[in-house]
Amino acid sequence: MRTKILVLASVLALGLPALASAQGVVGGANEGAQQGSDAAGPVGGVVGGAVGAVTGGINGLIGIDLRPRFRKYVVEEHVPSITVNEPIAVGTVLPEEGVTYYEVPREYGVRSYRYTVVNGQVVLVQPETRRIVQVIE
Repeated sequence: MRTKILVLASVLALGLPALASAQGVVGGANEGAQQGSDAAGPVGGVVGGAVGAVTGGINGLIGIDLRPRFRKYVVEEHVPSITVNEPIAVGTVLPEEGVTYYEVPREYGVRSYRYTVVNGQVVLVQPETRRIVQVIE
């Protein structure tokens, strides 16, 4: 049974990171592997690494390990916040006028999205649709 779990975990560890974007994967994998290993030994480390890699950076979004640094970057850039009356969430479409979108520095691994600050929250937006794709918590 333990061998089957190890084989499954290995397959996940090798297959799932291929679906994730390059930025955020390494940090997520390392963090997940450490937490999994602490909780459940070697098998937990393998499974935790696979899960951490996937949650570390998916679909070109900013990975969990890069979010604090990115938030700090935006604050240091003094990007002004716009105010909207709608709740800020993934899927919200921002107004056509009055919003400035900024390029995400290359080091964060985001190519097709831009960022802005709305109601004091840093968000990634698909510029063509003005739809929020990630709220940076």
